[in-house]
Amino acid sequence: MKAAQLIDLSIIIPTLNAGARLSATLAAIAEACETLSVDVIVVDGGSSDDTVARAVAGGARVIEAARGRGVQLSAGAKEATGRWLLFLHADTTLEPFWSTTVTSFMRGKGNGLKAAYFTFALDDASGAARRVEKLANWRARKFGLPYGDQGLLLSRTMYHSLVGYLDLPIMEDVDMVRRIGRQNLVELPATATTSAERYRRDGYWWRPVKNLCLLTLYFLGVSPKRLARMYG
Repeated sequence: MKAAQLIDLSIIIPTLNAGARLSATLAAIAEACETLSVDVIVVDGGSSDDTVARAVAGGARVIEAARGRGVQLSAGAKEATGRWLLFLHADTTLEPFWSTTVTSFMRGKGNGLKAAYFTFALDDASGAARRVEKLANWRARKFGLPYGDQGLLLSRTMYHSLVGYLDLPIMEDVDMVRRIGRQNLVELPATATTSAERYRRDGYWWRPVKNLCLLTLYFLGVSPKRLARMYG
């Protein structure tokens, strides 16, 4: 019997009506295939647009799961065959040659027991966007709280030792990095650029304030279900 191919990296992307942004995300991932064996898994939560078609066209393997980022991330991890897992949002684009940085981390001594994330950036040239970036990157470095739009890279072994992503309607990324622990988180010298659409829509002041309030309430013990209703 032919042995199963060993995959270096599985990239897991949860989607819900993400067609407008997904193609760029997948195109940025494609360059890694020249140096790594990569398995791209798009986990769709019931999109009504062309997300699935774009995922297939971009070379991804598509699976379906119940709606909810935590559920979708968990479902993707169960299907993954990579020795390393990279969780990435559908509207987040990795910088050119990102795979060099990721490969270096994966090969680093002792990094099998650590997790890594990218430097946060927004696709907006405004000063307001720069302020949000500075705050987000400070929060990640100071408190060990990178959000999901900064990506999360960790070994399959470490992921399963942490029991993986939980079925949470919100804060699934915060829950995961808290279990990883600040001392085990490493910022990669590479940028992940996320769509600023939500900031432009909600406001560059209001959205960060709203996120901070929700985070504070989460740390105070308010349930993710209640926070999800407040988030809207």
